[in-house]
Amino acid sequence: MSLHQHAPAGRPGAAGGVGLSTGAVARRLGVSATTLRSWERRYGIGPADREHGRHRRWLPADVSRLELMCLLTAQGVPPAEAARAAMSRASEALGQQAEGVERLPVAAGLPTPGGRGALPLGAVRQECRGLARAAVRLDAAAVGDILERALDTYGCVVTWEEIIAPTLHAVGRKWASSGERYVEVEHLLSWHVSTALRRGPQAAEAAGAPPVLLACVPGEQHSLPLEALDAALGEAGLPRRMFGPALPVDALREAVRRVGPSVVVLWAQVNPAGVDLGRVVDAVAGVEWGVQGARSHPRVLLAGPGWTGVRDAGSRLLTGLGSGLEVIRGIVGAAPAVQDG
Repeated sequence: MSLHQHAPAGRPGAAGGVGLSTGAVARRLGVSATTLRSWERRYGIGPADREHGRHRRWLPADVSRLELMCLLTAQGVPPAEAARAAMSRASEALGQQAEGVERLPVAAGLPTPGGRGALPLGAVRQECRGLARAAVRLDAAAVGDILERALDTYGCVVTWEEIIAPTLHAVGRKWASSGERYVEVEHLLSWHVSTALRRGPQAAEAAGAPPVLLACVPGEQHSLPLEALDAALGEAGLPRRMFGPALPVDALREAVRRVGPSVVVLWAQVNPAGVDLGRVVDAVAGVEWGVQGARSHPRVLLAGPGWTGVRDAGSRLLTGLGSGLEVIRGIVGAAPAVQDG
């Protein structure tokens, strides 16, 4: 069913339809108002009518164009091409209103996902295919739009596990099979994933809850999965302190002592040369704080493939973003609240 068929009462537009605000249209489409404004600014797919020359009022024809654009981008068509197709086929889209815009095919003549430059994705979400296509094209605006929309729609865990991670893995496989040709794709995608995660939805932090401390082990520069955990914790309203890549062990111990976290998560993508990861864990786990007789120490959890073969790592190892978040929730929920003063 077309989204505008049961529009709430609003100001009649110039064409006799009902004008909706940007916020109302965004809620109906399942995208953010920021995304709609970005599409209007970048691709010219905006409302034909503006109240008093300023406020956007979206008429049925405007909403139909956006519906078609959302459908095309979900099928992997880059936003710029989807916008051109949606605007050029606006009359056709309205003509098929009775059947529902969801049944419209990809516009004729538009490139479809696949081809020589396609990433080896397998069975994945359509948004994942769209992200992969945009990354291969080095379309930074499209990558940012897809990530923003996914985080707003699905949340951090689903977006990471079902959209971002499969695309990153596919880029890695393509890179490995094609020499250095896809390094630029991986760099652009990683940069925009990091940016999107930091800008993603955040809940108010739970009052009095002890923080979670996140850090990469000494020598580890690959921090993106840890950034995803940081974003997921923020979305869940759990306080955290993120220290990023390659934190030296002395600095790590001092950070633990000063922050007094309930949990410390250490990320290792690889086992860095010259670093005894077992000793790093022992050093962190041994930090204590608080008054004599009531001292606390952190629960140390490990994440990443670099912990393979490290002694006693298995009992501390997190195996995924969603499951890891639940483990941390349980620990933080059981930890004593931080007392002010």
